[in-house]
Amino acid sequence: MARRQTRKKAEGWKAKRWFDVVTPEIFGNTSIGTTPADDSLKLVGRVMDTTLGELTNDMGKQNVKMHFKIDEVSGESAHTRFTGHELTRDYLRSLVKRRTSLVESNIVVTTKDGYKIHLKPMSFTIKRAGSSQIKAIREIMNGILRQRGKELNYEPFIHEVVLGKLASDIYKQAKIIYPLRRVEIGKTKILAEP
Repeated sequence: MARRQTRKKAEGWKAKRWFDVVTPEIFGNTSIGTTPADDSLKLVGRVMDTTLGELTNDMGKQNVKMHFKIDEVSGESAHTRFTGHELTRDYLRSLVKRRTSLVESNIVVTTKDGYKIHLKPMSFTIKRAGSSQIKAIREIMNGILRQRGKELNYEPFIHEVVLGKLASDIYKQAKIIYPLRRVEIGKTKILAEP
């Protein structure tokens, strides 16, 4: 009778260690959770999501999902870089109403220090707008984002986008064209670093 070979089982969970995932300095080096790995090199490239509400302890900002990618591990800490943000689907659904207009745009902005960022600004009108008004609102949104990109470096630009300052600047200028209910930057993605 053939003798059965016994294989040594991988240690599985016992072989893994837990690493503390830390946001970049732009978001205050805050811990956003832990993640397991048997080798620290396997952590690099892993994407971690959290909400802006959890980062700022402001439960009113739970509708903003933040994306971070681990790019360096030192000791028991996994350091990340910001790769983008987006609004949650249920929040976006709550903003869209009947007999109103949604003005969207997709734009790539280059910051003063050379970062390329893809942005998706959105304006929600009170009543249905005409095509010329929609076009004018879209031009205002794109113009403000391009201008602020030329004026600001990466970190202050991202702060203005995520915390809503750019959205409120767009709102103030675009509401002259047509009454707006809300303006949001629906999504960002870092395309290139200098």
